Amino acid sequence: MATQSQKNKFTARQRQVVELIAAGCSNAEVGEILGLSPRTAKAHSDVLRRKLGVPLRRHIPAAYRVLTGEDPLAGRSANVLGLEDDVPPESCVATRVARVTQ
Repeated sequence: MATQSQKNKFTARQRQVVELIAAGCSNAEVGEILGLSPRTAKAHSDVLRRKLGVPLRRHIPAAYRVLTGEDPLAGRSANVLGLEDDVPPESCVATRVARVTQ
């Protein structure tokens, strides 16, 4: 079971980035959704990789889940992320699927 101190290791912004990575967003998409440059989004993911001790960006959501006990995708919505209602986090995946099927 995760302790409160383990959950508090992450800022609200870092939790947003974890959730968007878990939703399949690229750094560019994370930046666009959160109003950051792609480079700043990458910097957030680099910090998360170091904090979680994982070598690859794609391992961030699973390592976060193991450490905190929270599923980054469970019950998430644009409101939880503090985003506008019309920009759901799953938009990254939906956009990618739409590109492939065109």
